[in-house]
Amino acid sequence: MTDCASIDLKHHFLIAMPGLEDETFARSVIYMCEHTPHGAMGLIINKPADISMGHLFDKVDLTLRRQDLLSNPVGHGGPVQTERGFVLHDPMRMDKPEPEAGSVYASTLTVPGGLEMTTSRDVLEALSSGAGPRRVLITLGYASWGEGQLESELSENAWLTVPASADVVFEVPMAERYDRALDLLGLKSWMLSPDAGHA
Repeated sequence: MTDCASIDLKHHFLIAMPGLEDETFARSVIYMCEHTPHGAMGLIINKPADISMGHLFDKVDLTLRRQDLLSNPVGHGGPVQTERGFVLHDPMRMDKPEPEAGSVYASTLTVPGGLEMTTSRDVLEALSSGAGPRRVLITLGYASWGEGQLESELSENAWLTVPASADVVFEVPMAERYDRALDLLGLKSWMLSPDAGHA
């Protein structure tokens, strides 16, 4: 049996089980950015907010000059700080020798072995100029768990976990990401019972 207290789910997907009926999290896929003994945080990657990236940039007085991103939906990243933007993107490194290499942006969380999440405006300015990370997902808000909360939900079989795939985050349409995340486990949604784990 897995000891939930010792697992580290950074750069993993949490995939909601059918029994998870909370409106925010039902059928959600969450990219885990942080997971420590003190808590966890991640971004829902498969629920669109009612705004496109082009419109979001207009709202923050920037013009998005990346035609490949203009019509992309902004995601609903979770119920916390829904007025704040979180930019999930491929790693962007400055030309520094490891291990001092850092992100090119002012406020970036680097997920070990995975992606980067930037909350500073400079990443938006880079995208506005036509540069910036090649692949991005912008969400409004994030999901978080207090100490022991996520581990408790895992023990109750609320979530499946699988190592994350950047291609699912960036290359798969939002509406298909739940099924594609399940594919990583060799599962289909019809195989999952709402009562799984409660024999």
